[in-house]
Amino acid sequence: MRIFVAIIMLIGLPLVAISQSNEENNELKFYFYWGWNRGWFTDSDISFKGENYAFTLSNVIAKDRQSPLNLNTYLNPANITIPQYNFRVGYFLNKHYNLSFGIDHMKYVVQQDQYVTINGQIQESETAYDGTYQDDQIQIQSSFLKFEHTDGLNYFNFDLRRSDELIKAKNICLTITEGFGLGGLLPKTNAKLLQNQRHDNFHLSGYGLNIFTGLKLSFFDKFYIQTEVKGGFIHMPSIRTTPNKIDKASQHFFFSQINIVFGGYINFKK
Repeated sequence: MRIFVAIIMLIGLPLVAISQSNEENNELKFYFYWGWNRGWFTDSDISFKGENYAFTLSNVIAKDRQSPLNLNTYLNPANITIPQYNFRVGYFLNKHYNLSFGIDHMKYVVQQDQYVTINGQIQESETAYDGTYQDDQIQIQSSFLKFEHTDGLNYFNFDLRRSDELIKAKNICLTITEGFGLGGLLPKTNAKLLQNQRHDNFHLSGYGLNIFTGLKLSFFDKFYIQTEVKGGFIHMPSIRTTPNKIDKASQHFFFSQINIVFGGYINFKK
């Protein structure tokens, strides 16, 4: 309920600004960008529940997964969704504020061979992992668990952003921008737990919150390049782990990104 209230406030308050700005401006201005990110994640506790098991792994380490740097992967239209990317479209409410929708395509990979603390029970799995655990150490191996949001950790979000000019020359403008947002998580989780069949489908799993700041260098008021530093919180209480809908995982963690994006402006006369 709190999330819905926040969404209403996030969308409703800018609508008031739209009506005010449109009275002063005969032009509608939109923008878009595409770029790439490098991400980091805090350690997290991951809980797994199913018919024959209920256990929690504590302080699990995960990292992002960068695609090899080459022109075919990053610039070929057939492959541009393979790397970790950022996409956004937005509308300028007035000179300073804009409302936007975007997708942060991150990749989250639980590191193999690490030792973590396990608490809970595993029963009738027909594996060597059956047993009751209380603050025991267990090594994450492929025979026990593979857990990745690699296609990916898809965070779709609405942002309210502010921009302020720092330096403006004839055809070049340097702008600082900052804002906050919230949205949902639609990961495609690549998971294989114990002897269960591998699962790798999209599933609406939770929500996220974020803040960001960045510098934008615009050319001729048509194109721009922007760097961003972004951070936030992700909570996913409903992650699919096997084809059986009963089997679920849950986790929450903080994330950070460094982004570099390229974009442009689109202007329309009213």
